[in-house]
Amino acid sequence: MALANSVLQIVEDTARRHGAHRVSAVRLEIGRLSHVESEALRFSFDVVTRDSLAEGARLEIMATAGMAWCMRCSDSIALDRLGDPCPRCGSYQLQVTGGDDMRVRDIEIQ
Repeated sequence: MALANSVLQIVEDTARRHGAHRVSAVRLEIGRLSHVESEALRFSFDVVTRDSLAEGARLEIMATAGMAWCMRCSDSIALDRLGDPCPRCGSYQLQVTGGDDMRVRDIEIQ
């Protein structure tokens, strides 16, 4: 619920700055390693947007790939889940370098 509230705050602030009367769509990028459950976020978004500029807005979620640096083979690799080994050498000595974030990509306003 806290994430949905934060998204709504960003969306409403942006919409007001641009003189919008209504938000019709919100597009989010969510990294595969971010620990954000998309369906729970959709439900929470519907709840927190009631009686707001974004009420009834379409929520589009795009998953972004997880990326990590393998310390053993010194290569950047795609990673689907935290705790998975390097697909090249099998090492678990990985440092996450991307795909652990969430951001509002854009919004459609009217």
